[in-house]
Amino acid sequence: MQKLEALAREARELASPPVTGRHAATSEPTTSIIRVLPLTQNEAEVSRQMQICNACRYCEGFCAVFPAMTRRLEFAKADVNYLANLCHNCGACYHACQYAPPHEFAVNVPKAMAKVRVETYAEYAWPAPMGALYKRNGLTVALALAIGLALFLVLGIGLKGSLSVGALGGNFYAIFPHNLLAAMFGAVFGFAMLALGVGVSRFWRDVSAGTASAPAIAEAAKHALTLTYLDGGHGDGCNESNDAFTLARRRFHHLTFYGFMLCFAATVVATFYHYALKLHAPYPLLSLPVLLGTIGGAGLLVGPAGLLWLNLRRDPGRGDPKQRPMDRGFIALLLLTSASGLALLAWRDTAAMAWLLAFHLGVVMALFTTLPYGKFAHGIYRCAALLKSSIEKRQASRLQLGSD
Repeated sequence: MQKLEALAREARELASPPVTGRHAATSEPTTSIIRVLPLTQNEAEVSRQMQICNACRYCEGFCAVFPAMTRRLEFAKADVNYLANLCHNCGACYHACQYAPPHEFAVNVPKAMAKVRVETYAEYAWPAPMGALYKRNGLTVALALAIGLALFLVLGIGLKGSLSVGALGGNFYAIFPHNLLAAMFGAVFGFAMLALGVGVSRFWRDVSAGTASAPAIAEAAKHALTLTYLDGGHGDGCNESNDAFTLARRRFHHLTFYGFMLCFAATVVATFYHYALKLHAPYPLLSLPVLLGTIGGAGLLVGPAGLLWLNLRRDPGRGDPKQRPMDRGFIALLLLTSASGLALLAWRDTAAMAWLLAFHLGVVMALFTTLPYGKFAHGIYRCAALLKSSIEKRQASRLQLGSD
């Protein structure tokens, strides 16, 4: 360990001139004095491991983390937060690492990065006091919130006398007026997007990513939409419960993401039908909103189910076990959203429609409420990190070897 530290120290002395008036995460000079923020214990651990990885560089071709790492010799708070959110936690580097536990260097990049990621979500959360919810937003809270909201809606329907009526021909608005639903869910979803937007804007400012060009944006979008860095660096996938390569996690993520987007598209199309074309629900089974929602719902059922299966089998040494309740709470809400939505479609012409509608709306409301303070945040921050990576690789390296 002493030899490796001496090597890293020598490399810093040779290649890194004193950083004066520069932010640790950018090559752009500033005119103000930069305050060096102290690292948390988890951030310090990532910094330690990155020093070791920088001396080894065996995993340089695995994902975007390691090329970004090689552009640095020291790792300040902003650097660590950026690299942690760039990590996809696929595990390829852990299974390939000769310094992984039980080696005395104890290099476990996926686990160290996972601990820092959740810290960044809490640190950049808006409003700031809500950051504590990342520690409490687990499976129990998610289910309790969904059930509680569903029961509240059932009570509202019961007071209105709509629970005892017969089939309503799939007319949801006979139970909840359209404008009421739009106001409720629009407000909650709008707040969620605002909170996430403020948080990621603060993150973007601190990592000092620079100016995004069109090629950088296009490349980052491609990496985000195709999940490039879940291929293990060689196209065969990453490692899950053992050393075997698999693309399962990448495919389940795709089903989840694109299923969610298709369901969102169904809502957008239905809104257009309602306001622009004056075509009101219920829509026929072969109409565009229903087809989009059905296909999206199926993807949103299979994808989260697969991710839950992988999560239950995942090696606890490969990540942060303390975050599993949050992960599973988000997966459970996605599963319940798709399952209840498909059930509502299947039985919308029956007397059970009012009950199914109340449950489905309660689950969706719980999902929207927890979006800014749960696992959903990882996708937003990771997209920002991917964009910084694409910008950074187009910049000249600030590491210059000195000459005698």
